[in-house]
Amino acid sequence: MRGVRRWASPAIAVAALAVVIWRLGTGPFLAGLKAVDGPAVLAAAAVVLATTLCSAWRWTIVSRGLGVRLSLPAAVASYYRALFLNLTLPSGIAGDVHRGVTHGREVHDVGRALRAVVWERTAGQVVQAVLTISVLLVLPSPVRSSMPFVAGAAVVVALGVVGVGRMRMGGDGSRLVRVRNAVVTDIRNGVLRRNAFPVVVLASALVVLGHAVTFLIAARTVGVTAPISRLLPLALLALLGMVLPNVGGWGPREGVTASVFAAAGLGADRGAAANTDAVAYGVLVLAASLPGAIVLLAGWLSHRRISRLRARRRVAIRPEGAADA
Repeated sequence: MRGVRRWASPAIAVAALAVVIWRLGTGPFLAGLKAVDGPAVLAAAAVVLATTLCSAWRWTIVSRGLGVRLSLPAAVASYYRALFLNLTLPSGIAGDVHRGVTHGREVHDVGRALRAVVWERTAGQVVQAVLTISVLLVLPSPVRSSMPFVAGAAVVVALGVVGVGRMRMGGDGSRLVRVRNAVVTDIRNGVLRRNAFPVVVLASALVVLGHAVTFLIAARTVGVTAPISRLLPLALLALLGMVLPNVGGWGPREGVTASVFAAAGLGADRGAAANTDAVAYGVLVLAASLPGAIVLLAGWLSHRRISRLRARRRVAIRPEGAADA
Protein backbone atom coordinates (compact mmCIF):
# COMPACT_ATOMS: atom_id res chain seq x y z
CA MET A 1 0.00 0.00 0.00
CA ARG A 2 2.84 2.38 0.85
CA GLY A 3 4.43 1.69 -2.54
CA VAL A 4 1.16 2.53 -4.29
CA ARG A 5 0.91 5.87 -2.46
CA ARG A 6 4.54 6.61 -3.29
CA TRP A 7 4.02 6.25 -7.04
CA ALA A 8 0.44 7.53 -7.26
CA SER A 9 1.34 11.23 -7.18
CA PRO A 10 4.01 11.08 -9.93
CA ALA A 11 1.76 8.83 -12.02
CA ILE A 12 -1.12 11.32 -11.80
CA ALA A 13 1.20 14.18 -12.75
CA VAL A 14 2.63 12.33 -15.74
CA ALA A 15 -0.84 11.30 -16.90
CA ALA A 16 -2.13 14.87 -16.68
CA LEU A 17 0.84 16.21 -18.63
CA ALA A 18 0.38 13.47 -21.25
CA VAL A 19 -3.27 14.49 -21.71
CA VAL A 20 -2.27 18.14 -22.22
CA ILE A 21 0.37 17.22 -24.81
CA TRP A 22 -2.08 14.88 -26.52
CA ARG A 23 -4.72 17.61 -26.76
CA LEU A 24 -2.42 20.50 -27.71
CA GLY A 25 0.60 18.83 -29.29
CA THR A 26 4.21 19.82 -28.67
CA GLY A 27 4.09 23.01 -30.74
CA PRO A 28 2.96 25.39 -27.94
CA PHE A 29 5.58 24.00 -25.59
CA LEU A 30 8.41 24.41 -28.10
CA ALA A 31 7.19 27.92 -28.93
CA GLY A 32 7.22 28.87 -25.26
CA LEU A 33 10.75 27.50 -24.86
CA LYS A 34 12.06 29.41 -27.86
CA ALA A 35 10.43 32.66 -26.72
CA VAL A 36 12.45 32.92 -23.50
CA ASP A 37 15.20 35.54 -23.80
CA GLY A 38 17.85 37.20 -21.63
CA PRO A 39 15.80 40.17 -20.40
CA ALA A 40 12.96 37.86 -19.34
CA VAL A 41 15.37 35.61 -17.43
CA LEU A 42 16.94 38.60 -15.66
CA ALA A 43 13.53 40.00 -14.74
CA ALA A 44 12.40 36.62 -13.42
CA ALA A 45 15.65 36.22 -11.46
CA ALA A 46 15.07 39.58 -9.75
CA VAL A 47 11.49 38.65 -8.86
CA VAL A 48 12.49 35.20 -7.59
CA LEU A 49 15.21 36.81 -5.47
CA ALA A 50 12.58 39.04 -3.86
CA THR A 51 10.13 36.16 -3.29
CA THR A 52 12.90 33.97 -1.85
CA LEU A 53 13.89 36.71 0.59
CA CYS A 54 10.25 37.06 1.67
CA SER A 55 9.79 33.30 2.01
CA ALA A 56 12.98 32.97 4.05
CA TRP A 57 11.90 35.89 6.24
CA ARG A 58 8.58 34.15 6.92
CA TRP A 59 10.41 30.92 7.74
CA THR A 60 12.67 32.60 10.30
CA ILE A 61 9.68 34.20 12.01
CA VAL A 62 7.75 30.92 12.28
CA SER A 63 10.85 29.00 13.37
CA ARG A 64 11.57 31.54 16.10
CA GLY A 65 8.04 31.13 17.41
CA LEU A 66 8.52 27.36 17.63
CA GLY A 67 11.79 27.80 19.49
CA VAL A 68 14.30 26.83 16.79
CA ARG A 69 16.92 29.40 15.84
CA LEU A 70 17.41 30.28 12.17
CA SER A 71 19.32 33.23 10.72
CA LEU A 72 18.04 35.04 7.64
CA PRO A 73 21.18 34.39 5.49
CA ALA A 74 21.01 30.67 6.27
CA ALA A 75 17.28 30.65 5.53
CA VAL A 76 17.77 32.38 2.15
CA ALA A 77 20.48 29.93 1.08
CA SER A 78 18.39 26.95 2.21
CA TYR A 79 15.26 28.29 0.50
CA TYR A 80 17.13 28.71 -2.79
CA ARG A 81 18.36 25.13 -2.50
CA ALA A 82 14.82 23.94 -1.73
CA LEU A 83 13.43 25.82 -4.72
CA PHE A 84 15.95 24.19 -7.04
CA LEU A 85 15.23 20.71 -5.63
CA ASN A 86 11.46 21.25 -5.84
CA LEU A 87 11.81 22.12 -9.54
CA THR A 88 14.07 19.21 -10.43
CA LEU A 89 12.81 16.31 -8.30
CA PRO A 90 9.46 14.46 -8.22
CA SER A 91 6.62 15.52 -5.89
CA GLY A 92 7.46 19.24 -5.73
CA ILE A 93 8.13 19.15 -1.97
CA ALA A 94 11.47 17.32 -1.80
CA GLY A 95 13.31 20.60 -1.31
CA ASP A 96 11.08 21.63 1.58
CA VAL A 97 11.58 18.28 3.31
CA HIS A 98 15.32 18.61 2.77
CA ARG A 99 15.53 22.10 4.28
CA GLY A 100 13.42 21.02 7.24
CA VAL A 101 15.55 17.97 7.97
CA THR A 102 18.82 19.87 7.43
CA HIS A 103 17.73 22.67 9.74
CA GLY A 104 16.53 20.14 12.29
CA ARG A 105 19.89 18.40 12.38
CA GLU A 106 21.64 21.74 12.87
CA VAL A 107 19.46 22.61 15.89
CA HIS A 108 19.21 18.97 17.08
CA ASP A 109 15.41 18.93 16.77
CA VAL A 110 14.27 17.56 13.41
CA GLY A 111 10.63 17.25 14.42
CA ARG A 112 10.25 20.86 15.46
CA ALA A 113 12.16 22.14 12.43
CA LEU A 114 9.95 20.14 10.07
CA ARG A 115 6.87 21.53 11.78
CA ALA A 116 8.19 25.05 11.23
CA VAL A 117 8.46 24.31 7.49
CA VAL A 118 4.96 22.87 7.41
CA TRP A 119 3.38 25.85 9.16
CA GLU A 120 5.22 28.53 7.20
CA ARG A 121 4.26 26.88 3.91
CA THR A 122 0.68 26.36 5.09
CA ALA A 123 0.44 30.01 6.13
CA GLY A 124 1.65 31.03 2.69
CA GLN A 125 -0.95 28.87 0.96
CA VAL A 126 -3.75 30.21 3.15
CA VAL A 127 -2.78 33.79 2.28
CA GLN A 128 -2.58 32.79 -1.39
CA ALA A 129 -6.08 31.34 -1.24
CA VAL A 130 -7.48 34.46 0.42
CA LEU A 131 -5.83 36.77 -2.12
CA THR A 132 -6.95 34.59 -5.03
CA ILE A 133 -10.57 34.55 -3.87
CA SER A 134 -10.49 38.31 -3.29
CA VAL A 135 -9.12 39.08 -6.76
CA LEU A 136 -11.47 36.64 -8.47
CA LEU A 137 -14.43 38.26 -6.74
CA VAL A 138 -13.49 41.66 -8.18
CA LEU A 139 -11.87 41.11 -11.58
CA PRO A 140 -13.48 39.31 -14.54
CA SER A 141 -12.51 35.67 -14.97
CA PRO A 142 -14.03 32.39 -16.21
CA VAL A 143 -14.97 31.48 -12.63
CA ARG A 144 -16.27 34.83 -11.37
CA SER A 145 -19.88 33.67 -11.19
CA SER A 146 -18.89 30.83 -8.85
CA MET A 147 -16.71 32.89 -6.53
CA PRO A 148 -19.44 33.99 -4.06
CA PHE A 149 -20.11 30.32 -3.33
CA VAL A 150 -16.38 29.59 -3.05
CA ALA A 151 -15.89 32.55 -0.70
CA GLY A 152 -18.81 31.38 1.43
CA ALA A 153 -17.41 27.86 1.61
CA ALA A 154 -14.00 29.22 2.58
CA VAL A 155 -15.54 31.22 5.42
CA VAL A 156 -17.40 28.15 6.66
CA VAL A 157 -14.19 26.08 6.59
CA ALA A 158 -12.29 28.81 8.42
CA LEU A 159 -14.96 29.04 11.11
CA GLY A 160 -14.95 25.25 11.42
CA VAL A 161 -11.18 25.18 11.92
CA VAL A 162 -11.41 27.90 14.57
CA GLY A 163 -14.23 26.03 16.25
CA VAL A 164 -12.24 22.79 16.39
CA GLY A 165 -9.29 24.68 17.81
CA ARG A 166 -11.38 26.11 20.63
CA MET A 167 -13.48 23.02 21.29
CA ARG A 168 -13.09 21.34 24.63
CA MET A 169 -12.47 17.63 24.29
CA GLY A 170 -12.76 15.01 26.94
CA GLY A 171 -9.98 12.60 27.74
CA ASP A 172 -6.96 14.89 27.76
CA GLY A 173 -4.66 11.90 27.53
CA SER A 174 -5.99 10.64 24.18
CA ARG A 175 -3.76 10.83 21.13
CA LEU A 176 -6.27 12.89 19.15
CA VAL A 177 -6.41 15.55 21.88
CA ARG A 178 -2.61 15.66 22.16
CA VAL A 179 -2.25 16.13 18.40
CA ARG A 180 -4.96 18.82 18.35
CA ASN A 181 -3.31 20.65 21.24
CA ALA A 182 0.12 20.42 19.62
CA VAL A 183 -1.23 21.83 16.34
CA VAL A 184 -3.04 24.68 18.09
CA THR A 185 0.08 25.52 20.10
CA ASP A 186 2.29 25.51 17.00
CA ILE A 187 -0.07 27.76 15.06
CA ARG A 188 -0.53 30.15 17.98
CA ASN A 189 3.21 30.43 18.70
CA GLY A 190 4.54 30.23 15.16
CA VAL A 191 2.01 32.15 13.09
CA LEU A 192 -0.61 33.95 15.16
CA ARG A 193 1.45 35.59 17.86
CA ARG A 194 1.25 39.38 17.85
CA ASN A 195 4.69 40.17 16.43
CA ALA A 196 4.60 37.34 13.88
CA PHE A 197 1.19 37.43 12.22
CA PRO A 198 1.59 40.76 10.34
CA VAL A 199 5.02 39.69 9.05
CA VAL A 200 3.75 36.29 7.92
CA VAL A 201 0.80 37.85 6.06
CA LEU A 202 2.93 40.58 4.45
CA ALA A 203 5.69 38.19 3.40
CA SER A 204 3.19 35.68 2.02
CA ALA A 205 1.31 38.36 0.08
CA LEU A 206 4.57 39.56 -1.48
CA VAL A 207 5.45 35.99 -2.44
CA VAL A 208 2.08 35.50 -4.17
CA LEU A 209 2.52 38.83 -5.94
CA GLY A 210 5.99 37.79 -7.07
CA HIS A 211 4.74 34.48 -8.48
CA ALA A 212 1.98 36.32 -10.34
CA VAL A 213 4.47 38.83 -11.76
CA THR A 214 6.69 35.97 -12.97
CA PHE A 215 3.66 34.44 -14.66
CA LEU A 216 2.89 37.77 -16.34
CA ILE A 217 6.50 38.02 -17.53
CA ALA A 218 6.17 34.54 -19.03
CA ALA A 219 2.87 35.47 -20.68
CA ARG A 220 4.34 38.61 -22.23
CA THR A 221 7.40 36.64 -23.34
CA VAL A 222 5.30 34.21 -25.37
CA GLY A 223 3.28 37.02 -26.93
CA VAL A 224 0.13 37.23 -24.81
CA THR A 225 -0.94 40.89 -25.07
CA ALA A 226 -4.10 40.87 -22.94
CA PRO A 227 -4.27 43.60 -20.27
CA ILE A 228 -2.96 42.86 -16.78
CA SER A 229 -6.47 43.16 -15.32
CA ARG A 230 -7.46 40.21 -17.50
CA LEU A 231 -4.28 38.17 -17.00
CA LEU A 232 -3.96 38.54 -13.22
CA PRO A 233 -7.00 36.37 -12.35
CA LEU A 234 -5.77 33.73 -14.80
CA ALA A 235 -2.31 33.85 -13.25
CA LEU A 236 -3.72 33.30 -9.76
CA LEU A 237 -5.87 30.42 -11.00
CA ALA A 238 -2.87 28.84 -12.68
CA LEU A 239 -0.78 29.26 -9.54
CA LEU A 240 -3.33 27.20 -7.62
CA GLY A 241 -2.13 24.31 -9.77
CA MET A 242 1.18 24.48 -7.91
CA VAL A 243 -0.35 22.54 -5.01
CA LEU A 244 -1.25 19.61 -7.28
CA PRO A 245 0.99 16.54 -7.68
CA ASN A 246 3.83 17.10 -10.14
CA VAL A 247 7.08 15.66 -11.36
CA GLY A 248 9.91 18.16 -11.40
CA GLY A 249 7.44 21.00 -11.87
CA TRP A 250 5.40 19.27 -14.59
CA GLY A 251 1.89 17.91 -14.27
CA PRO A 252 -1.72 19.10 -13.81
CA ARG A 253 -0.61 22.73 -13.67
CA GLU A 254 -0.13 22.70 -17.43
CA GLY A 255 -3.71 21.58 -17.86
CA VAL A 256 -5.01 24.19 -15.43
CA THR A 257 -3.36 27.05 -17.31
CA ALA A 258 -4.38 25.79 -20.73
CA SER A 259 -7.96 25.44 -19.49
CA VAL A 260 -8.27 28.89 -17.93
CA PHE A 261 -6.68 30.58 -20.96
CA ALA A 262 -9.07 28.76 -23.27
CA ALA A 263 -12.06 29.63 -21.06
CA ALA A 264 -10.97 33.28 -21.10
CA GLY A 265 -10.83 33.26 -24.89
CA LEU A 266 -7.05 33.54 -25.12
CA GLY A 267 -6.52 30.08 -26.58
CA ALA A 268 -5.41 26.86 -24.96
CA ASP A 269 -2.14 26.93 -26.90
CA ARG A 270 -1.19 30.29 -25.36
CA GLY A 271 -2.06 28.92 -21.95
CA ALA A 272 0.21 25.94 -22.41
CA ALA A 273 3.07 28.14 -23.58
CA ALA A 274 2.82 30.53 -20.61
CA ASN A 275 2.10 27.81 -18.08
CA THR A 276 3.28 27.92 -14.50
CA ASP A 277 6.34 25.73 -13.98
CA ALA A 278 6.21 24.69 -17.65
CA VAL A 279 7.97 25.95 -20.73
CA ALA A 280 8.24 29.78 -20.43
CA TYR A 281 7.36 30.02 -16.74
CA GLY A 282 9.27 26.83 -15.94
CA VAL A 283 12.40 27.92 -17.79
CA LEU A 284 12.33 31.35 -16.13
CA VAL A 285 11.87 29.97 -12.62
CA LEU A 286 14.41 27.19 -13.12
CA ALA A 287 17.00 29.67 -14.39
CA ALA A 288 16.26 31.96 -11.46
CA SER A 289 16.64 29.05 -9.02
CA LEU A 290 20.17 28.15 -10.18
CA PRO A 291 21.74 29.82 -7.10
CA GLY A 292 20.13 26.92 -5.25
CA ALA A 293 22.25 24.50 -7.30
CA ILE A 294 25.34 26.45 -6.22
CA VAL A 295 24.27 26.20 -2.57
CA LEU A 296 23.64 22.47 -3.01
CA LEU A 297 27.07 21.95 -4.61
CA ALA A 298 28.81 24.04 -1.94
CA GLY A 299 27.13 22.03 0.81
CA TRP A 300 28.14 18.75 -0.85
CA LEU A 301 31.76 19.86 -1.23
CA SER A 302 31.84 21.06 2.39
CA HIS A 303 30.44 17.73 3.57
CA ARG A 304 33.10 15.84 1.58
CA ARG A 305 35.85 18.04 2.99
CA ILE A 306 34.69 17.48 6.55
CA SER A 307 34.44 13.70 5.95
CA ARG A 308 38.01 13.62 4.62
CA LEU A 309 39.33 15.60 7.59
CA ARG A 310 37.62 13.20 9.99
CA ALA A 311 39.03 10.21 8.10
CA ARG A 312 42.55 11.67 8.31
CA ARG A 313 42.20 12.24 12.04
CA ARG A 314 41.13 8.64 12.56
CA VAL A 315 44.12 7.41 10.55
CA ALA A 316 46.46 9.66 12.55
CA ILE A 317 45.10 8.47 15.88
CA ARG A 318 44.97 4.76 15.01
CA PRO A 319 48.79 4.04 15.15
CA GLU A 320 49.07 5.62 18.62
CA GLY A 321 46.28 3.40 19.85
CA ALA A 322 47.93 0.35 18.27
CA ALA A 323 51.29 1.22 19.97
CA ASP A 324 49.63 1.55 23.35
CA ALA A 325 48.04 -1.83 22.87
